[in-house]
Amino acid sequence: MKYILAIDQGTTSSRALIIDNMGKKIGSASKKFKQIFPKPALVEHDAIEIYESQLACVKNALKEASLTANDIAGIGITNQRETIVVWDKTNGKPLMNAIVWQDRRTAPQCRALKDKEEIFREKTGLLIDPYFSATKLSWILDNHPGSRDNENLICGTIDSWLIWNLTEGKVHVTDVSNASRTLLFNIHSQSWDEELLEIFNIPKRMLGCVKSSSEIYGETSLFGTPIPISGIAGDQSAALFAQGGHLKGDVKITYGTGCFMLMQLGEKPLFSKNQLLTSIAWKIAGKTYYALEGSVFNAGTVIEWLISMGIVSSPKEADELASSVKSTDGIYFIPALTGLGAPHWDPSARGMILGITRGTKRAHLIRSAIEGIGFQTMDLFHAMKEDTGLYPKSVRVDGGLSNSELLLQFQADLIETEIEKPTVQETTAYGAAFLAGLSVGYWKSLDEITQLWKLEKIFSPNMEKDELLRQRKNWQKAIHCNQLAEEIEL
Repeated sequence: MKYILAIDQGTTSSRALIIDNMGKKIGSASKKFKQIFPKPALVEHDAIEIYESQLACVKNALKEASLTANDIAGIGITNQRETIVVWDKTNGKPLMNAIVWQDRRTAPQCRALKDKEEIFREKTGLLIDPYFSATKLSWILDNHPGSRDNENLICGTIDSWLIWNLTEGKVHVTDVSNASRTLLFNIHSQSWDEELLEIFNIPKRMLGCVKSSSEIYGETSLFGTPIPISGIAGDQSAALFAQGGHLKGDVKITYGTGCFMLMQLGEKPLFSKNQLLTSIAWKIAGKTYYALEGSVFNAGTVIEWLISMGIVSSPKEADELASSVKSTDGIYFIPALTGLGAPHWDPSARGMILGITRGTKRAHLIRSAIEGIGFQTMDLFHAMKEDTGLYPKSVRVDGGLSNSELLLQFQADLIETEIEKPTVQETTAYGAAFLAGLSVGYWKSLDEITQLWKLEKIFSPNMEKDELLRQRKNWQKAIHCNQLAEEIEL
């Protein structure tokens, strides 16, 4: 019997997961890596450390499962999207640290491009924002004189970086789901767009070949016997795939470092009137599927911030303390630690806590932070329903914060929709594994994969209507206060 290996390269940690054909986890490993903050609102990663941590995870997962490379039928890769690396193909050395999707250093450049926003919107389905890869890549090239003329320099998102290293420099590729998050990829022609490349003055030769999400791209021999690398998807696409989001109108929410809501659109893209994003979810067997997406930049990072401030010691303690009080006692926490994502798209926004009194306790503050994540996600859900006219009967969730029953119940209340929590929370890794398995014949069909999804618990809305309306109204007032606060010079 053979198995599938998933490489899950996230924003704060690298992971590896091995599963069998029934979706059972056979072995796994994870390793955190350093978060680098050169200045406020700047976020970087050491690309070499990411690769080395991922290698260690694969080796440890194989060891835990008592397997060798010969037991692996294929490797799927899923990754933090938008984070960009530039490296020298002659020696494999990065030009500088990877600039992470959360980084906001290119906000001035984005403001200068606002007159071209419609061009980007029509071709890429995205808005001009520091979130995406193109302005980061342009910044790297601008700040390293001569780099645009250096034919040895190539670039890519983290999937490209990993595959290039795993194949020992033989393969430079990405997939459509990752390419569609760069601001350089035309989602209609499914190619790097010459006009957009020219706007950023980015040489096309630096970019990898764009492939489907489920095919054999090459093989790695670093673990012994050669293993085909046979699946790629950005983390949120992988999660939607693993959650069985194959039908138009299917919705999933991932509560990870950020919070991401995706709705399956089918084979035709739909463009939002509420500043949501249209991306390629995946491409399989020649068919391309699109997704409507909204992003909350800070979810898990909010809990990490509470921990760094000494307010709590762990996510578990945060949930326990938050659940010890019945309400926030009037506190509203806007978790805009690196700006506000959809539908507000305000890179200058900052975090804010409103309503503190002498009676405020630690538990109230923690609960308000958790509820703040739910409120931002509610904004996405309402925008998504308005854009599509679709009203999902349920929403599937995953990610580390989906272990918070307080958050999931509050979310169900806010969006007045059932929340379904599956037994497996490592959905990004499972999605990558499923895509890899399909291309090597490990699983024969989507139906076979979909049947592996199992429900753990349903959270049904039960908040009184008057209270729900009051909460929503107060949240909008809090967002307005946040916008006013931007006028304060920092």
